[in-house]
Amino acid sequence: MFKTLTTFEFKLHVRNFFTMFFALAFPIMMLLLFGAMYGNEPSSLTGDRGTVDLMLPAYTCMIVAVTGLMSLPLTVANYREQKILKRFMATPIQPMQILVSQVVVNSITTVAGIGLLLVVAKLVYSVQFFGNVLTTLMAFLLVMISMFSLGLVIAGVTPNARAATSLAFILYFPMLFLSGASIPLYIMPKGMIVISKLLPLTYGVRLLSGV
Repeated sequence: MFKTLTTFEFKLHVRNFFTMFFALAFPIMMLLLFGAMYGNEPSSLTGDRGTVDLMLPAYTCMIVAVTGLMSLPLTVANYREQKILKRFMATPIQPMQILVSQVVVNSITTVAGIGLLLVVAKLVYSVQFFGNVLTTLMAFLLVMISMFSLGLVIAGVTPNARAATSLAFILYFPMLFLSGASIPLYIMPKGMIVISKLLPLTYGVRLLSGV
């Protein structure tokens, strides 16, 4: 039953152009843009590492933010507003199964987006991995749990899907551009760096960049 439910939810999920574009295509576009501008040659400005090597962990956080802050809460809030979760209580499917299936679906999209990003980065810029695989996976899991948890909070505290969308946009776009997930913090003005310290995703970027 759960497998069938998750398959159905995934089919609906892949029809969402916003999620698919920003989770699968946009990070690759940013990678190619910054790679074309700065290349991937080691530099003293980037700690003797290539720009693409340095920014790759940040782009993975960008993908997690899309699925965790934009896709997951908006779907759950929409289901709640349309009372879909309550209707399922009259069936063998429980509301919690719907929520878990949404987490699974968005996790699959996250992993797929990161996989595509890594393949392109390796083929085009020959990126190198400097960290420990196990530590990196644990750090990635922490970032994903934190973003997905924040997304579920958005879905829980907003009265309807429109409010959830507004709150998600208010949180997502400042974090996208000011956390270091899309634009390196070291090229930002000091004022922007101060603001970045208030954003949860900033610490996800730092965590993955430091392992």
